[in-house]
Amino acid sequence: MKNIFIIICFLLPICSNPAVAQSIADLEKQCERKDFVVCTILGLMYDNGQGVKQDKFKAEALYTKACDGGNAGGCSNLGVMYASGQGVKQDKFKAVALYTKACDGGTALGCSNLGLMYSNGDGVKQDKFKAVELYTKACDGETALGCSNLGAMYANGEGVKSDKSIAFRLFGKACDLKLEDACKNFATLQNQGVR
Repeated sequence: MKNIFIIICFLLPICSNPAVAQSIADLEKQCERKDFVVCTILGLMYDNGQGVKQDKFKAEALYTKACDGGNAGGCSNLGVMYASGQGVKQDKFKAVALYTKACDGGTALGCSNLGLMYSNGDGVKQDKFKAVELYTKACDGETALGCSNLGAMYANGEGVKSDKSIAFRLFGKACDLKLEDACKNFATLQNQGVR
């Protein structure tokens, strides 16, 4: 039941009512008891100001606790903070380390983010082949951005032999996963007669 509430809390503006404040206090107690999934969820809430006042520093502390406790999602979210410099001093090398931990821990979004770092050479030596490997892992994990980025690699022949048909399928998968830009890329290739 609490999981359903948390999802609703992210989707609706009901999170400012007093009953919700009590639920947030309950979540904070769960996090203190080392429920690292809950720490990540609380981190998201503070990071985005959902149901609580936005506090990037508290989000960073919660993500750190979750990541140190073995929650790969917390590592990935913390990596985003370090990559962008939001709430922390920007540190692309630390972001790479956190995304690596997240990807190795089974978080497909961490693999996608790490792939982007390798593709662009941010915090790591540029390696398009490694980027393709990571985007493939992310796409296999149903991460829309991983599929779309992998599609772009195939479309442009970066790290792989150019293959518009594979790119078309990957953009289609990302579109099915509700990534609007991928839908546009899918339509562009479709209009070019690619199947």
